[in-house]
Amino acid sequence: MTPKSLDIKLAKIKANPSCREFILADAKDADMAFGIASPGKSPEHYAAEGKFRSLPEFHECIRQIVRQGLVDIMLMSAHANDLLTIKERLFDNSHVTPAARANDTTDVHVIREGTYVTQPSRPFRTATIDQIQCGRVECSPEEKHLGANLGLYSVTFNNDLELDMKTLEAYRQFRIEAEKKGFRHFLEVFDPNAPLNPIPPEKLGGYINDMIVRSLAGVPEAGRPLFLKMVYHGPKWTEELASYDPQLIIGILGGSSGTTYDAFKLISEAQKYGAKVALFGRKINNAEHQLAFVEMLRRIVDGQISPEEAVRAYHGVLQGLGIKPYRSLEDDMQLTTGVTSYGGSSQTRIPVAPPASAAPAPAPAASRDGNGTAVATKSAPASPAKPAGGDGKSLAPPDFSKMTSEERVAYHRARLARL
Repeated sequence: MTPKSLDIKLAKIKANPSCREFILADAKDADMAFGIASPGKSPEHYAAEGKFRSLPEFHECIRQIVRQGLVDIMLMSAHANDLLTIKERLFDNSHVTPAARANDTTDVHVIREGTYVTQPSRPFRTATIDQIQCGRVECSPEEKHLGANLGLYSVTFNNDLELDMKTLEAYRQFRIEAEKKGFRHFLEVFDPNAPLNPIPPEKLGGYINDMIVRSLAGVPEAGRPLFLKMVYHGPKWTEELASYDPQLIIGILGGSSGTTYDAFKLISEAQKYGAKVALFGRKINNAEHQLAFVEMLRRIVDGQISPEEAVRAYHGVLQGLGIKPYRSLEDDMQLTTGVTSYGGSSQTRIPVAPPASAAPAPAPAASRDGNGTAVATKSAPASPAKPAGGDGKSLAPPDFSKMTSEERVAYHRARLARL
């Protein structure tokens, strides 16, 4: 079994919380929330048609991200985990760790014409731990390694005594079962989705921090989450939580798609103030080119490129592959208000200074696989990854900083012809 980069990085972070290691996850568990729209827009999507990818196309996106090798975790639904991890054995020779959503509270039930997301969250679980581990209701000891042994457990506190007690009790029952079965988890903490006693936005970060540390204070090491997944509330609250317990690893969630700069600036700012993990779902899934988008995220957290340079480089890849961007480069460089809840009920703005001007960054090389799907090659990834070449051989990209845009396009076309 190939060593998992997640385990290696977690060990380094625990040993030295100030190290540069950063864990990147793709949250492809949207089918636990959005129904037909879960796989995201089809490449043939037109606004008037509302055409979305099929589930098989969604699963193929997962395969491509895993084979690219730049993320550390692939989060899926229990169904996708059954198909890809257990039956297909997608992760056997990959350093990427499979994970599954272990519960689906009612605030993620985003159904057309439904009103569930407007009501305070209630705890609920579709999949069992055994079904995630082996695809069946009960696993024998030798079957537990077949599926994922990592799950996302989600809680939403609404500042209501009765509701929050039920949330905590459900989480306690899950932790006890997980510890008995040797199942690891990470904890997602959403902002209140329909608070009966609203909290001022400027104080929400303090409320969430206190709920996290209070909820985990009575949990021994064996039952604690590997890391958190939470809304980024800005430098003040992130630094507060990181300094309170350096062994509590902070991860941020991505929220809605927004602009490309929204995503790149968010991950950069969160890392700067103490976050060690980022789990982006819609931001990756709705990108024009998912593989190039992930590559830019990895380059940013590895310190190779600034968010501003990454936006320009990303647009360079799109231009080289002949993909029309959703927005102009100028519009895509804007910071916008991001929706952080599944139901679109809460918003946040990244508290940063306006972006400084920067010279265009060298665009990464790109190619297409045997099915004609565009694939961005890797440049000095922090994690082990598969070779960049379509023929399975390692290909060293040329120095794009010395090439004109016409030369870059010619390079892409020549490589496509060879493939």
